[in-house]
Amino acid sequence: MGGHLTLTLLLLSLPLLVNGIRFQEYLYFQVLSPGDIRYILVPVWCQWYCPVPNQRYDQIHLVPADPPEACGELHNGAFIQGQMALVERGGCSFLSKTRVIQENGGRAVIIADNASDNDSVYVEMIQDNTGRTADIPALFLLGRDGFMIQRSLETHGLPWAIISIPVNVSSIPTFELKQPPWTFW
Repeated sequence: MGGHLTLTLLLLSLPLLVNGIRFQEYLYFQVLSPGDIRYILVPVWCQWYCPVPNQRYDQIHLVPADPPEACGELHNGAFIQGQMALVERGGCSFLSKTRVIQENGGRAVIIADNASDNDSVYVEMIQDNTGRTADIPALFLLGRDGFMIQRSLETHGLPWAIISIPVNVSSIPTFELKQPPWTFW
């Protein structure tokens, strides 16, 4: 446990500059719709093969990839064009997933852990040793957060969530900061 805490503290101490605003390695995004998961979620950004997120997206669609692992041709690539994609970990490298989303015109990809009960362990999105890179940002999301987004979309029969990313949580009053009840911050 001490090693995980040390790594977390180290990661939190690394600054990131986005549009002149300093962020930590953790970026925050808010789900705006569906309303039952209108929470602030915390992904981490890929450092090795893709660019740093450098743009703010207000009310952008977060479209679940079909198939979820996004390791090849997408059935819903037209819906991902100009939007962000939600992808599930597994089946191929993080970089391969990112490139599939990029090739379908996605602006960024959020890769959720495939362990739906994971509510605390972030995975480092490492390079796959192919020498390739990506031109869009990639972020890693806890499995429980990805699962809850997917479950809500299925419950409401919606093809995508609407999110804003990044969100400056320091400007939100504590009583308005809606953290998901399933995740410890």
